[in-house]
Amino acid sequence: NNPNNPIKKWGAGLNRKFPAEESLMAKKHLKKCLTFLVREMQIKTTLRFHLTPIRMAKIKTSGDNTCWRGCGERGTLLHCWWDCKLVQPLWKSIWRFLRKLEIDLPEDPAIPLLGIYPKDAPPCHRGTCSTMFIAALFVIARSWKQPRCPTTEEWIQKMWFIYTMEYYSAIKNEDILSFAGKWMELENIILSEVTQTQKDMHGMYSLISGY
Repeated sequence: NNPNNPIKKWGAGLNRKFPAEESLMAKKHLKKCLTFLVREMQIKTTLRFHLTPIRMAKIKTSGDNTCWRGCGERGTLLHCWWDCKLVQPLWKSIWRFLRKLEIDLPEDPAIPLLGIYPKDAPPCHRGTCSTMFIAALFVIARSWKQPRCPTTEEWIQKMWFIYTMEYYSAIKNEDILSFAGKWMELENIILSEVTQTQKDMHGMYSLISGY
């Protein structure tokens, strides 16, 4: 019954009450993040670390609690991560990628923000989805106070950075098969979405097949 429980606060923002099973899923999701950098972002998101216009307005006792991106709406945490019209195009792109992967998920912010998946979501897809969502959180946080939409290109570059980190981690831990199973389809889609110039600029070539 802790009023400061972050999962309960997220539930209030989403106008829903998470049952114990879903709260446990969010807590387990934090522990499943493979690398420190990825885990840190997920912890900050779940624990509501990021400042918002509403919180800053209370701290500074000012009346301006509108979104820093300039959309004119109240800057709640849910708005900054999900509802803002300057952020929604990125989430639409992510769900387009999910459809290409033949992964059927509802457009529910609890999935990317907290790792709370529907009961019927296949567990085998969650690792791939979580990587896509974490990359999105990184690029949204990077443009937290900027009057612009985080771009799909920025998101893809962040995914590729995570992909590269996980590749070398898999090599070190002799777990390349698990890495390939998670990334093979997503890697193909990412490479199909970028131009040859972008591939050359960012060194984007398959670490699984070698070309």
